[in-house]
Amino acid sequence: MNQQSIQTVIFANSIKHGQHCVAGKTLDGKHWVRPVSDRCGKELTHSQAKCRNPHGTFNVKPLQKVTIGLSAHAPLINQPENYLIDDSIWQQNFTLGGNNIVNYLDHPSDLWGKGDRVRYATIDSGQLVISQSLYLVQVTNLTLYLSPFKKRRASFTYNGYGYDLPVTDPSFDALFQDKSAIKGILCISLGEEYEGNCFKLVATIF
Repeated sequence: MNQQSIQTVIFANSIKHGQHCVAGKTLDGKHWVRPVSDRCGKELTHSQAKCRNPHGTFNVKPLQKVTIGLSAHAPLINQPENYLIDDSIWQQNFTLGGNNIVNYLDHPSDLWGKGDRVRYATIDSGQLVISQSLYLVQVTNLTLYLSPFKKRRASFTYNGYGYDLPVTDPSFDALFQDKSAIKGILCISLGEEYEGNCFKLVATIF
């Protein structure tokens, strides 16, 4: 891909190594885009994960429509939607209404199989081809909880399968205290390789 600007609806600005993992879908074809800072899929810094609107420059937030400058496609076998950002400042162009989220839902048969992780060797050997490492899905039986080690987690059912995954959504604590606004829609991401696994993460809770 040549250098270009692309309009996206942001569906995640989650925590990754204390910085930002941002992801969104294009307005036209609704294809996923994960902007990264290098070809290895490095997270974005605080300054890189900001957008400008008429009121100033702020952290990019889910459901904002944002124009992002991209310099090149930088796919990984476990994250094919990665794109290198350029040096331009992101521009916010309105916000998607909450009721319109359903128009962007994905409908996979499962979330990369059962369980909370995928063995990286399975992907590397070609036994499992990751055509998409991000999903926006409607789930049922959603429960947010803290593990005995105070880790933020979510258990839920999707298409008959039960999942129990770590949560990287920075809004977890507020949602855990007040669940009344939760729609039961999750942005799920397949993470980077870590000790031989790619863990499935709840990046955003809607």
